[in-house]
Amino acid sequence: MSLLLSCASARTSNLFCSSQKGNGRERDLKYSIPLNHNKDLNFLVKKLAPPLTAVLLAVSPICHPPESLGQTLDIQRGATLFNRACIGCHDTGGNIIQPGATLFTSDLQRNGVDTEEEIFRVTYYGKGRMPGFGEKCTPRGQCTFGPRLQDEEIKLLAEFVKFQAEQGWPNVSTGSE
Repeated sequence: MSLLLSCASARTSNLFCSSQKGNGRERDLKYSIPLNHNKDLNFLVKKLAPPLTAVLLAVSPICHPPESLGQTLDIQRGATLFNRACIGCHDTGGNIIQPGATLFTSDLQRNGVDTEEEIFRVTYYGKGRMPGFGEKCTPRGQCTFGPRLQDEEIKLLAEFVKFQAEQGWPNVSTGSE
């Protein structure tokens, strides 16, 4: 069956003009339906406006504000630092050394480390089996023997860890992959 749209006039709009083949015979079907544009427009507005408005509000920036470019860059920088300094023990937010001290929200809350300030403090000075990474971390045995991080880098890491914990650790992508 072939569908041919044509036959439009100023007063009517033919919605269906086709040539239909059946058992070797051809027959033409023409359906002309007059359209009252004002009536149709009112119908569309009354019936479609509420659901379309709901959809537009659901995807609107008012309801889901986009992250600023600065926040996005900080998250990417935090992910890069995390991949460099933390992922060895905390891959995907877990903890291969001490399973009860993961970076998931439930463990962070249970361990009293659920704010960015506390995450900063633990990252800077260390806690339990986790070494500190701060430039002025003491005592020496509690601090990493590897490269130290600057205060701004630890702040970015704390923000990144908090953000990822709130998201359930969906990924640790730096955007450069």
